[in-house]
Amino acid sequence: MTPEAVADHIGALRAQLGEKGLLAGGDLAAYETGARYDQGRAAFVMRPATTAEASQAVAYCVRHGIPVIPQSGNTGLVSGSTPDETGSQAILSLDRMTAVFEVDAVNQTVRAGAGWRLSALNARLEADGLFFPIDLGAVPMLGGMIATNTGGSRFLRYGDVRANTLGLDVVLADDDGTVLELGSGLRKDNTGIDWKQLFIGSVGALGVVTECILNLEALPQQGAATLLVPSSADAVPALLIAMERAFGDTLSAFEGMSGNAIRAAFAHVPHLRNPFENGEVPDFVILAELARSNAARAGEQPLDALLEEVLAEIWENGDDLLSDALMGPPEDIWALRHALSDGVKNAGKLIAFDLAFRRGDVMDFLSYMKAELAKAFPMLTVCDFGHLGDGGVHFNLIAPHDHPALADPGFETSVRDLVFSVAVERFGGSFSAEHGIGRKNQAYYDRYTPEAIRDLAARLKQAISPAPLGAAIFSNTRTK
Repeated sequence: MTPEAVADHIGALRAQLGEKGLLAGGDLAAYETGARYDQGRAAFVMRPATTAEASQAVAYCVRHGIPVIPQSGNTGLVSGSTPDETGSQAILSLDRMTAVFEVDAVNQTVRAGAGWRLSALNARLEADGLFFPIDLGAVPMLGGMIATNTGGSRFLRYGDVRANTLGLDVVLADDDGTVLELGSGLRKDNTGIDWKQLFIGSVGALGVVTECILNLEALPQQGAATLLVPSSADAVPALLIAMERAFGDTLSAFEGMSGNAIRAAFAHVPHLRNPFENGEVPDFVILAELARSNAARAGEQPLDALLEEVLAEIWENGDDLLSDALMGPPEDIWALRHALSDGVKNAGKLIAFDLAFRRGDVMDFLSYMKAELAKAFPMLTVCDFGHLGDGGVHFNLIAPHDHPALADPGFETSVRDLVFSVAVERFGGSFSAEHGIGRKNQAYYDRYTPEAIRDLAARLKQAISPAPLGAAIFSNTRTK
């Protein structure tokens, strides 16, 4: 776009959206820079406050051939919410979409604007004794969580965003900015195709989520947590099964944390309490949590006592699954888990992966991949952590900031090619568990998605939302 054309578009959109609704010129870095080094240049930033304004903004861009990048909390790993470097794309930010907030305490649902941050949403729901049960280390907005179908640390008990979404309002990328109202808060409605599911996890390429109706759960009123040191990597799957069978759905989290990731957290957050003997961090640690939503009853065994009893049984049954178990206040134990992401990010140059496997393959992948990386890229340190209960792995690789390999533009691509080939081809895993496609994963979508599925996605995109929308391209091309 020429400067004159950009100026005309800015004027027209500002007339529609108001002064707060259109940003141009000046410092747009907060919108142009992502969470993991990605950075681009936007023609301008649109900040609608309502679904109607979002519809007007998208329709204007479609009619004038301006590609739109929907942006939620901008906490993703795959360059899915930032513009490219051409300066020709418009960002549509959800950060003003917070006017709608309607709680139905009896139905245990909330209708909310897509710009609500997860932390702010749950803080406001606390007065009703409710929460949206997706636990994340970051503070994303609801629209992005829906677009990427996030899971989080308590997936084991509550499921992912898809399982907890009852309704959506979506704006399509067509000449009219068509608005679809999908779902109504009903948990049972088989009167036709459940169209909202088409947009959950589609990374914004099929439509922009502006409002949502979410399932809520009762806030836990009892909890207990422990740090478990498994006797070996091979013992982890059996330990998970033993815990699930002993606790049932009282087991709300089963998180794996590598020693390298824990040490990075301690280095970055010095006030974190180190619970390990002599401060020596084990090679691998599991955070297990129990939770009940009911208040404690007279005669009911407290969760910490139940946890100690079952761990003693596991310890004594002769299967040699545990080397150690450390009890402590749940808030202290979770403080360590939630510090991992920032700790790893600050340990060096980060190459981050969000992978998923069958639960029994997680530890085998980690062992195999660490051996392969030591041979191919010995400068990299593996700082993995993730959700053993659902097979998700945040596979983080750290290189020293001053390592000469980082000067090679092809270095990161070579690392990604190796990790994804092992994850997908050898272990049958997913190259993106929660963060979607985006520019960083586009080549792997093209490579690993079957042609029939790519063709179906491309036809769906063309049929319902034909204009350029989002960083991901649902095409039927193949990257060699």
